Amino acid sequence: MKRIATIILNRNLPKVTDKLYDHLMLYDADLSDIYVVEAGSDIERLSEHVTWHADWPEAKEHGLRYSRGMNYGLSKLWEEDKFKNYDAFFLLTNDTEFLARPTIEPLMSILDQHPRVGILSPCSERWGERLLLKNQKTKYFWFIHNNAYLLKREFIESIMNTDQPDHIHFVFDGTNFRGYGTESELIAKAYANDWAAAITSEVWANENESHLLNKADLIKTEGYEKNLTLYLDEGRMWLRNKYGFNSRWSMQQYVKSFYDNFFEFHPEFKSFRI
Repeated sequence: MKRIATIILNRNLPKVTDKLYDHLMLYDADLSDIYVVEAGSDIERLSEHVTWHADWPEAKEHGLRYSRGMNYGLSKLWEEDKFKNYDAFFLLTNDTEFLARPTIEPLMSILDQHPRVGILSPCSERWGERLLLKNQKTKYFWFIHNNAYLLKREFIESIMNTDQPDHIHFVFDGTNFRGYGTESELIAKAYANDWAAAITSEVWANENESHLLNKADLIKTEGYEKNLTLYLDEGRMWLRNKYGFNSRWSMQQYVKSFYDNFFEFHPEFKSFRI
């Protein structure tokens, strides 16, 4: 039985998705089953490896974005009674790119070595966090960008909404459509429930933003600048309505307070603190 379920999110970029799928099959097939979520993709632009197609009218018009797309994939595994077959779930946007070497095996090895890590992310060569990971390659953080998350099943089970296991509510808050603050909310839930979130430079991953910049018409999303404006405006409204915060800084301080408390309860992990 394979330990990992990898979920790749696609919207109308089948070649990009198939390239990522083929890379994982080449280097990580022994450890992971791979599932492809089509987030409202046109029927003629489905991946060769499509698993589930979100083809209802709203999904076809607007897509699912990260939160709803990953909720959809995870909830389908739950619905199909496959969820408990896996030790962890690797959630990938299709614009994620890895080096030509195994990705999942070293990540899973790290997860096994860190019993309280519920969220693990490869580092990016473009992130400032890489500077903190030169001597010690894995450390616990209170912010992680969300294009490649390895989530431990027990962590997901501690926060998931089994009363509404659907694409809106299952793990992420799908009412926050564009995802502003999604990563902070997930990490806050981790530390609040006695789990840590880590980044490792043992594995590198980069996000190829050229797809959004150059293929927005195919993805059927707004151009980069308009998308960024809507991401900020809609996200700030979600943040204020749900948490009463008027700035992202307030949300980050909220997460940081749980982060600090984690090490008070687990002094044995202080060597991994940034």
